[in-house]
Amino acid sequence: MLTIWGSKQGFCDGLSRRNFLKIGAFGASLTLADILRLRADAAAPTKTARPKSAIMIYLSGGPSHMDMYDLKPEAPAEFRGEFKPIATNVPGVRICELFPLQARMWDKLACIRSIVAADEHSDSLVMTGKTERENMTANHPSFGSVVSRLRSGSADLPPFVTLRGMSQGTEPGFLGMSHRPFAPSGPALENLRPMAAVVGPRLHDRRAMLESFDDVRRDLDKSFAGLDTFTCRAFDMIASGEVRTALDLTREPMHIRQKYKGVEQFLTARRLVEAGVGCVTLSFGGWDTHEKNFETLRRQLPQLDMGVSQLINDLQQRGLGDDVVTVMWGEFGRTPRVNQNAGRDHWAPVMSALVAGGGLRMGQAIGSSTARGEQPQDRRYTVPQVLATLYQTIGIDPAATFPNSSGRPVHIVEDRAPVRELI
Repeated sequence: MLTIWGSKQGFCDGLSRRNFLKIGAFGASLTLADILRLRADAAAPTKTARPKSAIMIYLSGGPSHMDMYDLKPEAPAEFRGEFKPIATNVPGVRICELFPLQARMWDKLACIRSIVAADEHSDSLVMTGKTERENMTANHPSFGSVVSRLRSGSADLPPFVTLRGMSQGTEPGFLGMSHRPFAPSGPALENLRPMAAVVGPRLHDRRAMLESFDDVRRDLDKSFAGLDTFTCRAFDMIASGEVRTALDLTREPMHIRQKYKGVEQFLTARRLVEAGVGCVTLSFGGWDTHEKNFETLRRQLPQLDMGVSQLINDLQQRGLGDDVVTVMWGEFGRTPRVNQNAGRDHWAPVMSALVAGGGLRMGQAIGSSTARGEQPQDRRYTVPQVLATLYQTIGIDPAATFPNSSGRPVHIVEDRAPVRELI
């Protein structure tokens, strides 16, 4: 039995968001071969010559919109906070002074500053379009799971990869376990590497041994009978080494690795989409700043600036700027008024998101909040609308439906009007 643990995240509610995926040899758990078999049992996916990919950066805990992309320098001191806005290379657009790298390349970026969120510590809304409370009954699939369901991709690459472990927002919901993401951490990464003593003829012997195990399994469960083509594909995924190669950052030139020092997950994401993975999700930092908000942001914002700017620049330079869409956001914004602990609390009425690439219209700041950053002032958008825009960008119809667990057709996203300024 293999357990893949996600990163442990502590929030103000005292809960730990540590999740796990179990892959076992027998019983109710799934082997890699079983996952491949289940994927093949689903309806044939739509195929395209070179589908676009998505990178979804999740800022866990809820980052402060007032201190990143929606500063209010004219507001009273207890609202505007400690940071000053700086000009970008696009006239009229100003962002936080701790984002100088993004400021110099704003013609390749865009932000939406008028998104309405939900007050819950979960990635469910920004990954599925449904809140965690709604998903207790809706069981709605993750964005990446929809990508997995609709695209075959390379036989040697998983279509959906999470670099931040499992969570409510990465679950496949009613699409089924075969569309869970691959989480390449710890033992899972080791599973991609044959043991030193199990190569060549011995790897073939292991396949023969598995066939003998399946003789027993055949008697136990006819639905998992035999060494079929999906077991062979599982072996092939290990033998081909494509995933292992994409995850091996030592293959990057030293000067590139130095640019990602401390934010290596951004480089890993770039390598995965470059290899052909359809959706990659990662997280960075901790943003639940009920106290010491400015102290935390002074430490984290420069690192975030380095990671996201280097990622977008790399994608552009490698000719992938229009082939990969990137979104960066958290679960909500933070209170416009600074509290007595120099922090900001949860604020669902408005938040911001950064978007880049995918052939979308860049070099703009879409929407605005009121003078004190309390709610959208114009061009109000919802999280599902942003997701619908991302689906449309990578070639997936946001009006597509799948049967849920009751057999009723359900749209992959309900509020499907796109962010028109981006299209």
